[in-house]
Amino acid sequence: MTDAVTEATDEPVAIESVDHFEEVVGRDGVVLVDFHAEWCGPCKMLEPTVAEVAAETDAVVAKVDIDVHQELAVRFGVQGVPNLVFFVDGEPQKRVVGVQGKEALTSVIDSLAN
Repeated sequence: MTDAVTEATDEPVAIESVDHFEEVVGRDGVVLVDFHAEWCGPCKMLEPTVAEVAAETDAVVAKVDIDVHQELAVRFGVQGVPNLVFFVDGEPQKRVVGVQGKEALTSVIDSLAN
């Protein structure tokens, strides 16, 4: 799975551990992290949009299940899901909460990539 980190991927990357998270968000470029939960209806509604963003942009999209990785949710102040955090060079730059349209997400990615 770590091979997916070294190059842009067309599918969201499921985060497997804190180390894996650090590896993914530490890469060059924009990384969109989707903090979500299996029980969250709005998260399920957002899934196809997140997949499209992964397929259609240069950003890496990572998915963090907050029930599996509670320490990451706490570390990044996730109090509600879906919670999308955009990282550049390993640092969080922008956060959006709730279901978002593809255009809104790609607009943030474009603004951070420049």
